[in-house]
Amino acid sequence: MGCYDCCIRCLGAVPYTSLLATLLCYTGVALFCGGGHEALTHTRTFVELYFARDVQDFIVLADFIKYFQYVIYGLASFFFLYGLLLLAEGFYTTSAVKQTFGEFRSTKFGRCLSLTFIILTYVLAVIWLVVFGFTAIPVLFFINMESSCHKVNILSETTLFNQQARVCMDARMYGFLPWNAVPGIVCGNTLASICKTPEFYVTYDLYICAFAGAGITLLALFVYVVATTYNYAVLRFLGRKGIRC
Repeated sequence: MGCYDCCIRCLGAVPYTSLLATLLCYTGVALFCGGGHEALTHTRTFVELYFARDVQDFIVLADFIKYFQYVIYGLASFFFLYGLLLLAEGFYTTSAVKQTFGEFRSTKFGRCLSLTFIILTYVLAVIWLVVFGFTAIPVLFFINMESSCHKVNILSETTLFNQQARVCMDARMYGFLPWNAVPGIVCGNTLASICKTPEFYVTYDLYICAFAGAGITLLALFVYVVATTYNYAVLRFLGRKGIRC
């Protein structure tokens, strides 16, 4: 067998769907964990500077940020290992591998393992869908804040100058602070000045990064579900033909 034929057979043995899902998963998790970790750090500073005067007002938020950053470390490790497992499972069951090694031999354990991966990946995708929804909350907050700042700037250039003080942004409405937090809300020129600070844009961009990472990870999980379902269907089909080891 020539070198060209060997290369073709090796390339044919690659589970491209699982490989694509793994690359998407690693990219999404890297964006989510990296962006989310830094965004949470900047959020604590941002809220402390502009929305809360008393430390007790944002102590719950500070504790949440502290513990969720540890969760992020765990998520990064978990998805790294889980992605490798799913990729290995893809190599094991891909039809190209079966063609390469000739007669395919499957066991009940192999089929049970593939079914387990389908269930776990599906449950993980549902859970991550909730995570994806929660990451949209801070992005929505900063979008509304930027829109309010733009409205203040427009009013300051018109005859409705005295109306700009009525344009406000309340962090308590988004769950960042308790309702008794002081001030918890910024309005008018103060709001516009906050939007011009580097802290605002850095935190905004980091949350967008984390949101995009969560979306890419969710897409990867759905691709994994498709790949693992196909792999299991192949194993069941060959199992019905009585091919056992």
